[in-house]
Amino acid sequence: MKRLNPSLKYNLLIGVFLSIWLFIFAFFIRPFDDGTISFKVWIIISIGFSVIALLCYGVIAFLQKWVYRKLGKWNIGFELLSIVSFQFLFWIVTYAFYKSPALNGGYVFFQFLEIIILKSALISTPIIVLARIYAVSLIPAQDDTIIIRGENKLDILKIKRNELICVSNSQNYVEIFFVEGNEVKVKLIRSTLKKIQNDFDFLVQIHRSHLINPSHFKAWKNADTISLTQIELPVSKNYREHLLSL
Repeated sequence: MKRLNPSLKYNLLIGVFLSIWLFIFAFFIRPFDDGTISFKVWIIISIGFSVIALLCYGVIAFLQKWVYRKLGKWNIGFELLSIVSFQFLFWIVTYAFYKSPALNGGYVFFQFLEIIILKSALISTPIIVLARIYAVSLIPAQDDTIIIRGENKLDILKIKRNELICVSNSQNYVEIFFVEGNEVKVKLIRSTLKKIQNDFDFLVQIHRSHLINPSHFKAWKNADTISLTQIELPVSKNYREHLLSL
């Protein structure tokens, strides 16, 4: 899965669903029942497992949202890491609970992994995967229209995101280069390059005077110049490595 729904609300709902399932698993399957554990103790075990699952998934939800905001991307590697991290954290915390005075369990660390955690993971992992895929499907469709506003009321440009080619500094103004049909047009707006960059974080700075939309990058003309859609721009040494890493 190459997308992520970073919404804490949806991810905590997944955590709640997972905790209910683990309560049912612990109470009805009773994975380490030796016939000596009372009904009351099984209630404690089941509630403990379910609460721990919710807390662990909540931690993962916060961490993945932080990573997603920091890097601005998500991929299958991050997805697998999130699921494995949840299972690992769940293993550690439930083992601590299992060995606590409330239960005083007899399994050692890796016995607990083999007899308890692997059983729950085999069933919980498909549920987590399906729930996360469903959460991604709940991401609302976004309108890709952007509105660039200047300091003057008449300084406004409404275009599709993929129509924007680049933005260049021009003293107290910025020049907005965009595609309209098959023609490149330019609009002068009273604003600053810094404000445009803050408003539209998908733009990449390649020079102190230029921002580009990476989707319009065509090729390197030479070590100091790139070709965009019908436009060529200089690239500063300070920004070259960042552009090469994209």
